[in-house]
Amino acid sequence: MIPSGLMKYPRGKFSLPIIVITVCVLVFIAVLYTERLSFISSKSIFKFKTCTRKNFKPKSMLSEDEKRKKEENVVNASWIDDRFDFDSEECNVANGKWVFNQSIKPLYNDTSCPYIDRQFSCVKNGRTDSDYHHWEWQPEDCTLPQFNPELALRKLKGKRLLFIGDSLQRNQWESFICLVEWIIPEKHKSMKQGRIHSIFKIKEYNATIEFYWAPYLVESNSDINIIGDPRKRIIKVDAIMDRATNWSGVDILVFNTYVWWMSGLRIKSVWGSFANGEEGYEEFDTPIAYKLALKTWANWVDSTINPNKTRVFFTTMSPTHTRSEDWSNKEGMKCFNETQPVKKKKHWGTGSDKRIMSVVSKVVKKMKVQVNLINITQISEYRIDGHSSIYTETGGKLLSEKERRNPQNADCIHWCLPGVPDTWNQIFLAML
Repeated sequence: MIPSGLMKYPRGKFSLPIIVITVCVLVFIAVLYTERLSFISSKSIFKFKTCTRKNFKPKSMLSEDEKRKKEENVVNASWIDDRFDFDSEECNVANGKWVFNQSIKPLYNDTSCPYIDRQFSCVKNGRTDSDYHHWEWQPEDCTLPQFNPELALRKLKGKRLLFIGDSLQRNQWESFICLVEWIIPEKHKSMKQGRIHSIFKIKEYNATIEFYWAPYLVESNSDINIIGDPRKRIIKVDAIMDRATNWSGVDILVFNTYVWWMSGLRIKSVWGSFANGEEGYEEFDTPIAYKLALKTWANWVDSTINPNKTRVFFTTMSPTHTRSEDWSNKEGMKCFNETQPVKKKKHWGTGSDKRIMSVVSKVVKKMKVQVNLINITQISEYRIDGHSSIYTETGGKLLSEKERRNPQNADCIHWCLPGVPDTWNQIFLAML
Protein backbone atom coordinates (compact mmCIF):
# COMPACT_ATOMS: atom_id res chain seq x y z
CA MET A 1 0.00 0.00 0.00
CA ILE A 2 1.28 3.42 -0.95
CA PRO A 3 1.41 5.92 1.87
CA SER A 4 -1.00 8.81 1.67
CA GLY A 5 0.34 11.90 -0.19
CA LEU A 6 2.80 9.93 -2.35
CA MET A 7 2.30 9.13 -6.02
CA LYS A 8 4.22 6.41 -7.81
CA TYR A 9 4.98 7.46 -11.40
CA PRO A 10 5.04 4.75 -14.00
CA ARG A 11 8.63 3.62 -14.90
CA GLY A 12 10.22 5.16 -18.01
CA LYS A 13 8.07 8.28 -17.93
CA PHE A 14 8.76 11.80 -16.65
CA SER A 15 6.36 14.54 -15.76
CA LEU A 16 6.17 17.59 -18.04
CA PRO A 17 7.54 19.99 -15.36
CA ILE A 18 10.65 17.87 -14.87
CA ILE A 19 11.28 17.71 -18.63
CA VAL A 20 10.91 21.49 -18.99
CA ILE A 21 13.26 22.18 -16.07
CA THR A 22 15.86 19.75 -17.42
CA VAL A 23 15.78 21.29 -20.90
CA CYS A 24 16.12 24.81 -19.48
CA VAL A 25 19.13 23.80 -17.39
CA LEU A 26 20.83 22.22 -20.42
CA VAL A 27 20.14 25.30 -22.57
CA PHE A 28 21.53 27.56 -19.84
CA ILE A 29 24.72 25.48 -19.62
CA ALA A 30 25.10 25.53 -23.43
CA VAL A 31 24.71 29.32 -23.53
CA LEU A 32 27.35 29.75 -20.82
CA TYR A 33 29.71 27.43 -22.70
CA THR A 34 29.17 29.26 -25.99
CA GLU A 35 29.75 32.64 -24.36
CA ARG A 36 32.94 31.30 -22.82
CA LEU A 37 34.18 30.14 -26.22
CA SER A 38 33.26 33.50 -27.73
CA PHE A 39 35.18 35.29 -24.99
CA ILE A 40 38.25 33.12 -25.57
CA SER A 41 38.03 33.73 -29.32
CA SER A 42 37.81 37.50 -28.82
CA LYS A 43 40.99 37.39 -26.77
CA SER A 44 42.82 35.36 -29.40
CA ILE A 45 46.09 36.61 -30.84
CA PHE A 46 44.63 36.07 -34.34
CA LYS A 47 42.93 39.43 -34.63
CA PHE A 48 43.12 39.76 -38.44
CA LYS A 49 39.86 40.11 -40.29
CA THR A 50 39.49 37.59 -43.06
CA CYS A 51 38.06 37.84 -46.52
CA THR A 52 35.69 34.94 -47.06
CA ARG A 53 35.19 33.59 -50.52
CA LYS A 54 31.78 34.25 -52.01
CA ASN A 55 31.54 30.64 -53.14
CA PHE A 56 32.80 29.25 -49.85
CA LYS A 57 31.10 26.04 -48.65
CA PRO A 58 31.15 24.70 -45.09
CA LYS A 59 33.01 21.40 -44.87
CA SER A 60 29.75 19.59 -44.11
CA MET A 61 28.42 20.62 -47.54
CA LEU A 62 31.47 19.48 -49.51
CA SER A 63 31.41 16.29 -51.55
CA GLU A 64 33.91 13.55 -50.71
CA ASP A 65 36.03 14.53 -53.72
CA GLU A 66 36.01 18.20 -52.69
CA LYS A 67 36.97 17.26 -49.14
CA ARG A 68 39.87 15.15 -50.40
CA LYS A 69 41.18 17.94 -52.66
CA LYS A 70 40.85 20.51 -49.87
CA GLU A 71 42.79 18.27 -47.46
CA GLU A 72 45.50 17.66 -50.06
CA ASN A 73 45.90 21.39 -50.61
CA VAL A 74 46.23 22.07 -46.89
CA VAL A 75 48.77 19.27 -46.38
CA ASN A 76 50.92 20.31 -49.33
CA ALA A 77 50.71 24.09 -48.88
CA SER A 78 53.16 24.48 -46.02
CA TRP A 79 53.37 28.28 -46.40
CA ILE A 80 49.59 28.79 -46.24
CA ASP A 81 47.71 29.39 -43.01
CA ASP A 82 44.49 27.55 -43.82
CA ARG A 83 42.45 29.51 -41.28
CA PHE A 84 42.20 32.33 -43.79
CA ASP A 85 40.52 32.56 -47.19
CA PHE A 86 41.45 35.41 -49.52
CA ASP A 87 38.92 37.08 -51.80
CA SER A 88 40.42 39.85 -53.92
CA GLU A 89 36.97 41.34 -54.56
CA GLU A 90 36.29 41.76 -50.85
CA CYS A 91 39.84 42.65 -49.76
CA ASN A 92 41.18 46.12 -50.54
CA VAL A 93 44.89 45.30 -50.53
CA ALA A 94 45.80 48.95 -51.08
CA ASN A 95 44.43 49.86 -47.66
CA GLY A 96 47.01 48.83 -45.08
CA LYS A 97 50.53 49.45 -43.81
CA TRP A 98 54.07 48.12 -43.96
CA VAL A 99 55.07 46.41 -40.73
CA PHE A 100 58.71 45.69 -39.92
CA ASN A 101 59.24 42.02 -39.12
CA GLN A 102 62.83 40.90 -38.58
CA SER A 103 61.73 37.25 -38.69
CA ILE A 104 60.56 37.62 -42.30
CA LYS A 105 63.27 36.21 -44.54
CA PRO A 106 63.25 36.43 -48.36
CA LEU A 107 62.75 33.09 -50.12
CA TYR A 108 65.80 33.87 -52.27
CA ASN A 109 68.63 36.37 -52.69
CA ASP A 110 70.43 37.84 -55.67
CA THR A 111 73.25 35.35 -55.20
CA SER A 112 71.11 32.21 -54.97
CA CYS A 113 68.80 33.13 -57.88
CA PRO A 114 70.75 33.24 -61.16
CA TYR A 115 68.01 34.95 -63.16
CA ILE A 116 68.15 38.49 -61.72
CA ASP A 117 69.37 41.30 -63.97
CA ARG A 118 72.37 43.18 -62.63
CA GLN A 119 70.14 46.26 -62.66
CA PHE A 120 68.10 44.78 -59.77
CA SER A 121 70.91 42.94 -57.91
CA CYS A 122 71.42 45.50 -55.17
CA VAL A 123 73.35 43.32 -52.70
CA LYS A 124 75.68 42.06 -55.42
CA ASN A 125 76.18 45.68 -56.42
CA GLY A 126 77.26 46.75 -52.94
CA ARG A 127 74.16 47.53 -50.88
CA THR A 128 74.89 46.66 -47.24
CA ASP A 129 71.71 47.69 -45.36
CA SER A 130 69.09 44.93 -45.27
CA ASP A 131 66.03 46.34 -43.47
CA TYR A 132 64.23 46.71 -46.80
CA HIS A 133 64.02 42.89 -46.89
CA HIS A 134 61.96 42.70 -43.70
CA TRP A 135 58.94 44.89 -44.35
CA GLU A 136 55.66 43.00 -44.56
CA TRP A 137 52.51 44.43 -46.16
CA GLN A 138 49.45 44.01 -43.94
CA PRO A 139 46.04 45.03 -45.38
CA GLU A 140 43.60 46.39 -42.79
CA ASP A 141 40.50 44.42 -43.75
CA CYS A 142 41.92 40.99 -44.53
CA THR A 143 44.98 38.76 -44.30
CA LEU A 144 47.29 38.43 -47.29
CA PRO A 145 48.61 34.84 -47.54
CA GLN A 146 52.36 34.34 -47.67
CA PHE A 147 53.76 33.42 -51.08
CA ASN A 148 53.74 29.64 -51.39
CA PRO A 149 56.02 28.38 -54.20
CA GLU A 150 54.50 24.89 -54.08
CA LEU A 151 51.00 26.31 -54.50
CA ALA A 152 52.21 28.61 -57.31
CA LEU A 153 53.65 25.68 -59.26
CA ARG A 154 50.49 23.63 -58.81
CA LYS A 155 48.40 26.51 -60.15
CA LEU A 156 50.72 26.76 -63.17
CA LYS A 157 50.75 23.05 -63.97
CA GLY A 158 50.29 22.56 -67.72
CA LYS A 159 49.99 26.32 -68.28
CA ARG A 160 51.81 29.32 -69.72
CA LEU A 161 52.15 32.46 -67.62
CA LEU A 162 53.24 35.50 -69.64
CA PHE A 163 54.25 38.92 -68.27
CA ILE A 164 54.00 41.63 -70.95
CA GLY A 165 55.25 45.19 -70.65
CA ASP A 166 58.28 47.27 -69.74
CA SER A 167 61.32 46.85 -67.45
CA LEU A 168 59.09 47.12 -64.34
CA GLN A 169 57.18 44.13 -65.67
CA ARG A 170 60.51 42.35 -66.15
CA ASN A 171 61.22 43.27 -62.51
CA GLN A 172 58.03 41.45 -61.49
CA TRP A 173 58.71 38.51 -63.84
CA GLU A 174 62.17 37.89 -62.42
CA SER A 175 60.78 38.15 -58.89
CA PHE A 176 58.15 35.48 -59.66
CA ILE A 177 60.75 33.12 -61.13
CA CYS A 178 63.07 33.55 -58.14
CA LEU A 179 60.20 32.92 -55.70
CA VAL A 180 59.55 29.47 -57.22
CA GLU A 181 62.74 28.28 -58.93
CA TRP A 182 64.64 27.34 -55.75
CA ILE A 183 62.32 24.39 -55.03
CA ILE A 184 62.68 23.00 -58.58
CA PRO A 185 65.47 20.45 -59.15
CA GLU A 186 68.17 21.77 -61.49
CA LYS A 187 67.47 19.21 -64.21
CA HIS A 188 63.77 20.16 -64.30
CA LYS A 189 64.19 23.85 -65.14
CA SER A 190 65.70 25.90 -67.95
CA MET A 191 65.87 29.51 -69.13
CA LYS A 192 65.87 30.80 -72.69
CA GLN A 193 66.73 34.51 -72.72
CA GLY A 194 65.66 36.54 -75.73
CA ARG A 195 65.87 40.19 -76.65
CA ILE A 196 62.08 40.43 -76.85
CA HIS A 197 60.72 37.13 -75.55
CA SER A 198 62.25 35.13 -72.65
CA ILE A 199 60.98 31.77 -71.39
CA PHE A 200 61.60 30.00 -68.07
CA LYS A 201 60.52 26.37 -68.43
CA ILE A 202 59.51 24.01 -65.61
CA LYS A 203 59.63 20.53 -67.12
CA GLU A 204 58.14 18.58 -64.21
CA TYR A 205 55.00 20.75 -64.30
CA ASN A 206 54.91 21.26 -68.09
CA ALA A 207 54.70 24.99 -67.36
CA THR A 208 56.40 28.20 -68.46
CA ILE A 209 56.87 31.63 -66.89
CA GLU A 210 57.56 34.06 -69.72
CA PHE A 211 58.31 37.72 -70.38
CA TYR A 212 57.54 39.71 -73.54
CA TRP A 213 59.06 43.16 -74.02
CA ALA A 214 56.37 45.67 -75.07
CA PRO A 215 56.87 48.95 -73.14
CA TYR A 216 53.83 50.68 -74.67
CA LEU A 217 51.85 47.47 -75.37
CA VAL A 218 51.05 49.06 -78.73
CA GLU A 219 53.77 49.50 -81.37
CA SER A 220 56.31 52.31 -81.57
CA ASN A 221 59.52 53.19 -83.37
CA SER A 222 61.37 52.52 -80.10
CA ASP A 223 60.16 49.03 -79.21
CA ILE A 224 63.11 46.97 -80.43
CA ASN A 225 65.77 49.48 -81.37
CA ILE A 226 65.38 51.70 -78.35
CA ILE A 227 65.61 55.44 -78.94
CA GLY A 228 67.11 57.10 -75.87
CA ASP A 229 65.74 60.54 -76.62
CA PRO A 230 61.97 60.49 -75.82
CA ARG A 231 61.48 63.50 -78.10
CA LYS A 232 62.21 61.24 -81.07
CA ARG A 233 59.85 58.42 -80.06
CA ILE A 234 56.64 58.00 -82.04
CA ILE A 235 53.83 55.74 -80.84
CA LYS A 236 51.46 53.95 -83.19
CA VAL A 237 48.46 54.12 -80.91
CA ASP A 238 46.16 51.99 -83.10
CA ALA A 239 48.58 49.12 -83.87
CA ILE A 240 49.13 46.05 -81.70
CA MET A 241 48.78 42.94 -83.86
CA ASP A 242 52.45 42.50 -84.81
CA ARG A 243 53.25 42.02 -81.14
CA ALA A 244 49.98 40.53 -79.89
CA THR A 245 50.12 37.50 -82.18
CA ASN A 246 52.74 36.20 -79.74
CA TRP A 247 50.32 36.48 -76.81
CA SER A 248 47.50 34.31 -78.16
CA GLY A 249 46.89 30.89 -76.65
CA VAL A 250 48.48 31.82 -73.30
CA ASP A 251 46.69 30.69 -70.13
CA ILE A 252 47.55 33.64 -67.86
CA LEU A 253 48.42 37.11 -69.19
CA VAL A 254 49.82 39.88 -66.97
CA PHE A 255 50.15 43.30 -68.62
CA ASN A 256 51.58 46.65 -67.59
CA THR A 257 52.53 49.93 -69.24
CA TYR A 258 53.28 53.23 -67.52
CA VAL A 259 56.77 54.57 -67.00
CA TRP A 260 57.66 54.95 -70.69
CA TRP A 261 54.73 57.32 -71.08
CA MET A 262 55.93 59.64 -68.32
CA SER A 263 58.61 61.64 -70.14
CA GLY A 264 56.96 64.94 -69.27
CA LEU A 265 56.54 65.64 -72.97
CA ARG A 266 53.51 65.55 -75.23
CA ILE A 267 53.27 62.18 -76.94
CA LYS A 268 53.93 61.97 -80.67
CA SER A 269 51.23 59.65 -82.02
CA VAL A 270 50.35 58.31 -85.47
CA TRP A 271 47.61 56.14 -87.01
CA GLY A 272 47.72 53.68 -89.85
CA SER A 273 51.37 53.64 -90.92
CA PHE A 274 54.82 54.86 -90.07
CA ALA A 275 55.34 55.58 -93.77
CA ASN A 276 55.06 59.33 -93.32
CA GLY A 277 57.60 59.30 -90.50
CA GLU A 278 57.74 62.39 -88.36
CA GLU A 279 55.62 64.26 -90.87
CA GLY A 280 52.53 62.19 -90.00
CA TYR A 281 52.40 62.45 -86.23
CA GLU A 282 50.20 64.50 -83.94
CA GLU A 283 51.11 65.48 -80.39
CA PHE A 284 48.75 64.66 -77.52
CA ASP A 285 48.82 65.17 -73.80
CA THR A 286 49.93 61.94 -72.13
CA PRO A 287 46.52 60.84 -70.74
CA ILE A 288 44.89 61.19 -74.18
CA ALA A 289 47.58 59.21 -76.01
CA TYR A 290 47.61 56.62 -73.22
CA LYS A 291 43.83 56.23 -73.47
CA LEU A 292 43.96 55.72 -77.25
CA ALA A 293 46.64 53.04 -76.86
CA LEU A 294 44.90 51.29 -73.99
CA LYS A 295 41.65 51.16 -75.96
CA THR A 296 43.56 49.46 -78.78
CA TRP A 297 44.84 46.91 -76.26
CA ALA A 298 41.32 46.46 -74.78
CA ASN A 299 39.83 45.87 -78.24
CA TRP A 300 42.44 43.18 -78.90
CA VAL A 301 41.69 41.47 -75.58
CA ASP A 302 37.91 41.58 -76.12
CA SER A 303 38.11 40.31 -79.70
CA THR A 304 40.78 37.65 -79.18
CA ILE A 305 40.79 36.28 -75.63
CA ASN A 306 38.51 33.42 -74.60
CA PRO A 307 37.85 34.10 -70.89
CA ASN A 308 37.04 30.41 -70.36
CA LYS A 309 40.62 29.52 -71.28
CA THR A 310 42.68 32.60 -70.43
CA ARG A 311 42.83 34.82 -67.35
CA VAL A 312 43.90 38.44 -67.84
CA PHE A 313 45.63 40.64 -65.25
CA PHE A 314 46.89 44.22 -65.37
CA THR A 315 49.55 45.48 -62.95
CA THR A 316 48.84 49.10 -62.05
CA MET A 317 51.55 51.73 -62.30
CA SER A 318 54.77 51.33 -60.34
CA PRO A 319 55.53 54.72 -58.75
CA THR A 320 58.80 56.56 -59.25
CA HIS A 321 60.45 58.38 -56.35
CA THR A 322 62.54 61.10 -57.97
CA ARG A 323 61.38 64.05 -55.86
CA SER A 324 62.31 63.82 -52.17
CA GLU A 325 60.08 66.80 -51.36
CA ASP A 326 57.12 64.48 -51.94
CA TRP A 327 57.86 62.77 -48.61
CA SER A 328 59.01 65.97 -46.86
CA ASN A 329 62.74 65.32 -47.15
CA LYS A 330 63.70 68.75 -48.42
CA GLU A 331 67.38 68.15 -47.81
CA GLY A 332 67.38 64.85 -49.72
CA MET A 333 67.87 64.07 -53.37
CA LYS A 334 65.61 61.58 -55.16
CA CYS A 335 65.54 58.23 -53.30
CA PHE A 336 69.25 58.43 -52.50
CA ASN A 337 70.15 56.96 -49.07
CA GLU A 338 66.52 56.27 -48.12
CA THR A 339 66.32 53.25 -45.80
CA GLN A 340 62.79 53.47 -44.33
CA PRO A 341 59.32 53.49 -45.93
CA VAL A 342 57.12 56.58 -45.77
CA LYS A 343 54.92 56.30 -42.67
CA LYS A 344 52.30 58.90 -43.67
CA LYS A 345 48.95 57.23 -44.34
CA LYS A 346 47.77 57.39 -47.98
CA HIS A 347 51.03 59.02 -49.08
CA TRP A 348 50.88 59.80 -52.80
CA GLY A 349 53.76 61.43 -54.64
CA THR A 350 54.25 63.07 -58.00
CA GLY A 351 55.65 59.80 -59.39
CA SER A 352 52.16 58.30 -59.67
CA ASP A 353 49.82 59.98 -62.16
CA LYS A 354 46.20 59.66 -61.02
CA ARG A 355 45.03 60.57 -64.52
CA ILE A 356 46.66 57.39 -65.83
CA MET A 357 45.16 55.37 -62.98
CA SER A 358 41.75 56.74 -63.94
CA VAL A 359 42.23 55.81 -67.62
CA VAL A 360 43.06 52.22 -66.70
CA SER A 361 40.05 51.96 -64.40
CA LYS A 362 37.59 53.38 -66.95
CA VAL A 363 38.84 51.32 -69.89
CA VAL A 364 38.87 48.06 -67.93
CA LYS A 365 35.34 48.62 -66.62
CA LYS A 366 33.96 48.80 -70.17
CA MET A 367 35.66 45.62 -71.38
CA LYS A 368 33.74 42.41 -72.08
CA VAL A 369 36.58 40.19 -70.88
CA GLN A 370 37.23 40.41 -67.15
CA VAL A 371 40.59 42.02 -66.36
CA ASN A 372 41.88 41.64 -62.81
CA LEU A 373 43.81 44.67 -61.58
CA ILE A 374 46.88 43.89 -59.45
CA ASN A 375 46.78 47.10 -57.45
CA ILE A 376 50.39 47.73 -56.47
CA THR A 377 50.55 51.52 -56.73
CA GLN A 378 49.55 52.67 -53.25
CA ILE A 379 51.54 50.00 -51.41
CA SER A 380 54.63 50.80 -53.49
CA GLU A 381 54.26 54.56 -52.94
CA TYR A 382 55.45 54.11 -49.35
CA ARG A 383 58.58 52.18 -50.33
CA ILE A 384 61.09 54.91 -51.12
CA ASP A 385 63.71 52.58 -49.58
CA GLY A 386 63.23 49.71 -52.01
CA HIS A 387 64.69 51.09 -55.25
CA SER A 388 67.94 50.09 -56.93
CA SER A 389 69.18 53.63 -56.24
CA ILE A 390 72.97 53.80 -56.68
CA TYR A 391 73.34 50.01 -56.44
CA THR A 392 72.76 49.46 -60.12
CA GLU A 393 74.34 49.64 -63.54
CA THR A 394 74.06 52.03 -66.44
CA GLY A 395 75.04 51.28 -70.00
CA GLY A 396 75.99 47.76 -68.95
CA LYS A 397 78.49 48.94 -66.34
CA LEU A 398 78.18 49.20 -62.56
CA LEU A 399 78.33 52.70 -61.14
CA SER A 400 81.83 53.64 -59.98
CA GLU A 401 82.50 54.75 -56.41
CA LYS A 402 82.57 58.35 -57.63
CA GLU A 403 79.27 57.95 -59.46
CA ARG A 404 77.67 56.41 -56.35
CA ARG A 405 78.42 59.54 -54.36
CA ASN A 406 76.29 61.56 -56.76
CA PRO A 407 72.58 61.31 -55.77
CA GLN A 408 71.57 62.29 -59.31
CA ASN A 409 72.70 58.82 -60.45
CA ALA A 410 70.19 57.04 -58.19
CA ASP A 411 67.74 54.78 -60.03
CA CYS A 412 64.43 55.55 -58.31
CA ILE A 413 62.32 53.68 -60.87
CA HIS A 414 63.41 50.03 -60.64
CA TRP A 415 63.38 47.87 -57.52
CA CYS A 416 65.92 45.72 -55.70
CA LEU A 417 65.38 41.96 -55.77
CA PRO A 418 64.48 40.48 -53.41
CA GLY A 419 62.22 43.35 -52.48
CA VAL A 420 58.96 45.15 -53.22
CA PRO A 421 58.04 43.18 -56.41
CA ASP A 422 57.89 40.04 -54.24
CA THR A 423 54.87 41.58 -52.50
CA TRP A 424 53.31 42.34 -55.90
CA ASN A 425 53.57 38.64 -56.68
CA GLN A 426 52.25 37.74 -53.25
CA ILE A 427 49.09 39.68 -54.14
CA PHE A 428 49.05 38.20 -57.66
CA LEU A 429 49.26 34.61 -56.39
CA ALA A 430 46.49 35.27 -53.86
CA MET A 431 44.32 36.50 -56.77
CA LEU A 432 45.10 33.36 -58.79
